[in-house]
Amino acid sequence: MGELTDKAKGSVKEGIGEAKQHSNDPKTRAEGRAQEVDGKTDKAKGEIKGATGDRV
Repeated sequence: MGELTDKAKGSVKEGIGEAKQHSNDPKTRAEGRAQEVDGKTDKAKGEIKGATGDRV
């Protein structure tokens, strides 16, 4: 179950990060880039949990 949770959280973070990158504010764009990377990390964590059977 943790696999799906991590993938879902990662997708949401990634989407919000992508949306923030379209802002006119440089600080918001930087936050968006960081949030997108964080989302990709969560999705990768979910992939690892799926491959190892949630033993991570």
